[in-house]
Amino acid sequence: MKAAIIVDVEATRAIRQAEVGDARIMIEHTEDCLGLCPERLAADSAYGSAEMLGWLVNERAIEPHVPVFDKSARDDGTFSRGDFSYNQETDVYVCPAGKVLTSTGALVNDGATLLYRASKYDCDACELKPRCCPKMPARKVPRSIYENARDVARDIAKTETYVTSRRERKKIEMLFAHLKRILRLDRLRLRGPFGAQDEFLLAATAQNLRKLAKLVPLPAPIPN
Repeated sequence: MKAAIIVDVEATRAIRQAEVGDARIMIEHTEDCLGLCPERLAADSAYGSAEMLGWLVNERAIEPHVPVFDKSARDDGTFSRGDFSYNQETDVYVCPAGKVLTSTGALVNDGATLLYRASKYDCDACELKPRCCPKMPARKVPRSIYENARDVARDIAKTETYVTSRRERKKIEMLFAHLKRILRLDRLRLRGPFGAQDEFLLAATAQNLRKLAKLVPLPAPIPN
């Protein structure tokens, strides 16, 4: 990011799943071909999915300087997941009333989520039930199996290094603007995914050459 040099290119369809998948490919490809393994990844919230963060933190040891993709907040006035505290040692959630929510360990939904359930007996007698689960017998709290990686990303987002990454990321975002405005790549000339890949590869090469030409020092003047 400091030099804004492109080290790999992957052309993809404009959907989040494809972009995230190609990000993994580029990280692995760059390490295999150039021996470069990034210490951090700076990206927008599209790359902040639980699975992607889990891959970065748990498998690649890369710091995710990425906003966490999170839809757990509620707008109906009831408690959100953030109002429940998680105890990692005992693997339980504790509700605002101090009651414990436990999980059976069975994965649900997408096969990557655990459900922590409160006791109906506790919820029926709780004075906070109207603010917690007014339409359910007992409260349930989902937790991703990659939640530890999401917590790592949340903690990084509170640091000055994260602010620096967001500022340096603008250098990369500018390259996309240069593609359209300077290199006139506002539309593709070649057809198909292979044609798109070739065009973007040539465009990235041209951008790197322009950048490198500015970094190479001018030769010293020859005295007459």
